[in-house]
Amino acid sequence: MRYRPTTEEELSLILEEGEGYTLEFKQTVNSDLPKELVAFANASGGRVLIGVDDNNTIVGCDTSNKTLSQIESMATSCDPPVAIHIEKLPQQELLVIHVPEGANRPHRCNKGFFLRNGANSQKMSTEDITAFIQAEGKIRFDQRLRLDLDWKDALDSKRLDHYLQLANISPKPDIANLLTNLGAGEYKDDQFYLNQTGVLFFAKEPTQRLFHVNVVCALFKGTSKAYILDRKDLTGSILENIEDALIFLKKHLQMRWEITEKSTRRKEILELPEVALREAIINSVCHRDYLEEGANVMVEIFDDRVEIYNPGGLPKGLQEKDFGRRSVCRNPNIASLLLRCDYIEKMGSGIERIHTALVEARCPGVKIHFNTMFSLEFPRPTFIPETDSADIITDRTPHDTPHDTPHVTPHVERLLTVLQGEMARGELMEALELKDRKNFSQEYLTPALHGGFIEMTIPDKPKSKLQKYRLTDKGRIHAAK
Repeated sequence: MRYRPTTEEELSLILEEGEGYTLEFKQTVNSDLPKELVAFANASGGRVLIGVDDNNTIVGCDTSNKTLSQIESMATSCDPPVAIHIEKLPQQELLVIHVPEGANRPHRCNKGFFLRNGANSQKMSTEDITAFIQAEGKIRFDQRLRLDLDWKDALDSKRLDHYLQLANISPKPDIANLLTNLGAGEYKDDQFYLNQTGVLFFAKEPTQRLFHVNVVCALFKGTSKAYILDRKDLTGSILENIEDALIFLKKHLQMRWEITEKSTRRKEILELPEVALREAIINSVCHRDYLEEGANVMVEIFDDRVEIYNPGGLPKGLQEKDFGRRSVCRNPNIASLLLRCDYIEKMGSGIERIHTALVEARCPGVKIHFNTMFSLEFPRPTFIPETDSADIITDRTPHDTPHDTPHVTPHVERLLTVLQGEMARGELMEALELKDRKNFSQEYLTPALHGGFIEMTIPDKPKSKLQKYRLTDKGRIHAAK
């Protein structure tokens, strides 16, 4: 079994990026290790680092022959056995277990069948296993290598830098290793190639290389497709297409302004909640069937509804009764990259957030259809002024300028309340009485940074050990309310 040795530079990058679709950290060898081994073998392969804690900190581990023998025994006890290679990093007292994609999948351990899903190993149900066996032999679109491209010529460094900034990952000189660890490419015969995921996120002209992956937005007159008033083909990266599709919707949907008794500041409200529309677009580009080259992701606006749909119905293994409650990734690499940069909060929660946002905005419920296409239909509501509590000005004319008012969650509210002067991550977690570092980052810190309510004291080094956070002017104004 061939593998690439882990260099000190790559180890630093791995620790900075954290766990993902092809990376798992464990502090010690324990009974859960076989679960991780079969999950990687059933997916696209990966690495398990032994001696790293939940805070991505090296704590070291026992690297004796006894431990190596224990790991080998766990791998051979799987059915069928999982092929592994154990690499010792004596200077750091770490073990790196290299797990290739299994040649005789699916594998199982004594706890059952597992499959890698984002940064987690998910137990497979009977339906999952049946669908997995039926689908074996099919090529995963997002993991297919582009052997026809010179990756250095194809790569758009600005798109990569923008992504790294969103994901709080420092740029590295060894770009090939960086892309490998992100799941955007791979080495073959000692030569690095981008895969389809890398092209969709980081290539200069993604849709000129993959003609069917653009997003098409259209505005129609009336309730049918007889007359097109506006159309736009989005041909950027996945992230750009998500944002541009949202801008198209905000340009053509109605906006109202609300002045309440609580504040004289005008509040801008889109007729359909922005968070629901964003989730629908992300869902479409993330979970579409990219092997279907005869259709595009479509964003369509009619007088009475908005429809957002994509090629491909429910992924194999996901039953209709489990839809919205369980997650089965058709494109795990794409989903992993969206998760890293916080476009996805957690796997399988997008539909739930759409329902919640519509209820909170008192909008009609979304209509979901799936056969060969997956469709989300949003009925357009009629605004009714609440004259007893607010003076509402409604503009029925679409606007050309997008309006974006960040939503302040209760978690962000708490963070703004406890942040005094300049405080480090640990100080903030202590003030909030939190122990889960990942939860703090996802629910408190990242939304506050993205909303512009707080800022870093060392913005050019996001992962610095001396990093602290302080309120911005916007955050101070909000905290004072």
